[in-house]
Amino acid sequence: MLIPRYPLAVAATLPVVLALLSLVHPGVLRVAWYVDAAIVVVAAIDALLGRRAVVTATADAPEVFSLGQPNVVRVLVRSSARRKLRVRLNQGLFRSAECPDLPMAVVLGARGTALTKWRVVPHARGAHKLGRIFVRYPTPLGLFERQVSLLEPKEVRVYPDLASLRKYDLLAMQDREHGHFRTVRRQGGESEFERLREYSKDDELRTIDWRATARSRKLIVRQYQTESNQNLMLVLDGGRLMTATADGTTLFDHALNAALMLAHVAVRRGDRVGLLSFDDEVRAFVSPSSGAAAQRRLIKATYALDARLVESDYDTALRTLATRVRKRSLTILFTQVIDEAAARSTLRRTRSLLSVHLPLVVLLRDTEVEGLLSRPAQGSGDLYVKAAAAEELRKRDGFARELRRAGVHVLDVRAADLTASLVNRYLEIKARNEL
Repeated sequence: MLIPRYPLAVAATLPVVLALLSLVHPGVLRVAWYVDAAIVVVAAIDALLGRRAVVTATADAPEVFSLGQPNVVRVLVRSSARRKLRVRLNQGLFRSAECPDLPMAVVLGARGTALTKWRVVPHARGAHKLGRIFVRYPTPLGLFERQVSLLEPKEVRVYPDLASLRKYDLLAMQDREHGHFRTVRRQGGESEFERLREYSKDDELRTIDWRATARSRKLIVRQYQTESNQNLMLVLDGGRLMTATADGTTLFDHALNAALMLAHVAVRRGDRVGLLSFDDEVRAFVSPSSGAAAQRRLIKATYALDARLVESDYDTALRTLATRVRKRSLTILFTQVIDEAAARSTLRRTRSLLSVHLPLVVLLRDTEVEGLLSRPAQGSGDLYVKAAAAEELRKRDGFARELRRAGVHVLDVRAADLTASLVNRYLEIKARNEL
């Protein structure tokens, strides 16, 4: 495709000016025709000279993108022209992606190459297509800009943000993973010795190894192993209430990110991890397994999942769990409950799990409703809103108390604090040998 450039537009105005002058001097009209014909001939020659594409490109883009993170696409641009070219680049993106670096320009020497890159930031998980690369460069006489679309669209998969997992691995390699999350005080005595590490503020004084401390001249404690090869089942509610957002991210994505981080920690500690996701039906089931393959299976099973505007069927989901997972497991249900029918169903089903499993219900707090209570009332209408918000929170707190009275663990937390709080609760349950 040829796009007229500014010089051609300026040249095209000259015959118009001459035509206007012919109203005063009729002899100028013949000159206008000559100028018009000359512009057409030169433009046609330029178009013919530029009809052959002289720029090609190859792209190196990852097949797996991380949600909300800049994913680098590297592009090698080549020119077969004998002249210097200023090439403008752009790329078709899928709807939920953005690229702060595009469009961009590179300068290619005669028969030259250039390696460039840009960052694609996706905002929705799932399977998407990264579009063609569009290249624009001037024709030999500079009257047109030639646009060429290169490469076929590429299938990419957008997975949950795995940056926190890489951060945890880095901390572990630096022998500081115990400082990333709160250290839990061990109850009921010690187990088998695992290793020595630096003291942190939550460690008990009796765990200090004084000989190692004297040698290193800093406090060193003994770390003991907890029981491994236990089951952990992650149950994700993907119903309509989980479509609500907190800090620009849906509650479902907050829950999924926290679940994957917990799975990563659990696998590193030798436990077996599985997953069940549901809305009005079971959407995904991964049986508990251990090792690095377990985490890959979880990511593959959940990367295209999202919350939907349907009612959550807790009965079917937890009945499926009880049927398909017979070994005692720490069962973590991520949900958002506001109506009494859903609360009764969740309470009844989690109670039924107690005979075999250890259930932990994660309730994600609605910060918008909580904010209504702290907002100053401007009139009687605001007072009714504050009263409704207070009643909603009262019901929710009552539901959490009912769960605790039944013997179910409850984690009532804001989405922003979910990951750290969840991992700490898991470590606490392990340390207390409750599973």
